[in-house]
Amino acid sequence: MLAEFSIIPMGSGSSIGNQLAAVLKIVDESGMPYKVNPMGTVVEGNWEEIITLIKKCHDEIMKNEERVLISITIDDRKGKPNRIEEKVSSVEKRLGKTLKK
Repeated sequence: MLAEFSIIPMGSGSSIGNQLAAVLKIVDESGMPYKVNPMGTVVEGNWEEIITLIKKCHDEIMKNEERVLISITIDDRKGKPNRIEEKVSSVEKRLGKTLKK
């Protein structure tokens, strides 16, 4: 299962880098495969792992904020491990070139 999620702390002004660094520390320490992009984070794992991770990230933000917006997109496909890499590789093969990452 792949999940892309973004967390937006509300109330700290326009700079949220410190809060996002704390969230990404949790993601990194989870041991789950992940990729960070400018608009969110993609993680790979099972349902329980993913939901537990996102809850930990939520709880971290709520320590210092009154409000948080979380967006989650889940792609669940049976029998397809290592999708965090394979989905991009599949498209690159079709294009015949490496994409910017």
